[in-house]
Amino acid sequence: MIIAISEQKTRCYILCCWFTRLYLPINIVRLDERTGNIFFLAGEENIIEIYPNGNWRYIA
Repeated sequence: MIIAISEQKTRCYILCCWFTRLYLPINIVRLDERTGNIFFLAGEENIIEIYPNGNWRYIA
């Protein structure tokens, strides 16, 4: 079982706050156990991937 590390949790919290300030709901937050990356879906089409080191990228 993989657990998100501190940098990922902090970055996920910050990004979730940013998206909710834009009045977009956070629909799904998922930890990919194969890679250790966190994915979350904000609104209907904003997908964010957060890497274990806390870096992130906007997918769609």
